[in-house]
Amino acid sequence: MHMAGRLVHRITREDTGSRVSVRIHLPDGGFTDIVGVLESWDGGVLTVRRRDGRQARVEESSIAASRVVPDAAPRRRGGAPGRTP
Repeated sequence: MHMAGRLVHRITREDTGSRVSVRIHLPDGGFTDIVGVLESWDGGVLTVRRRDGRQARVEESSIAASRVVPDAAPRRRGGAPGRTP
């Protein structure tokens, strides 16, 4: 049995400054996800700042689903726990 999830677009302009996940339609028919801080939403275009500092511009009309997500956990330094260098 295959269960499909429901795609829901939940973010609004009021979420500017929040960390969001945006799933967009790709021209080839697939999807991709963009995660980062919603910096602006002007003229039907969202600007999302990714963790690496790059900006992604997203046409509002291409959004399949979106939501506010928790802040990213800090990146860990060093090796796995219990390992000696």
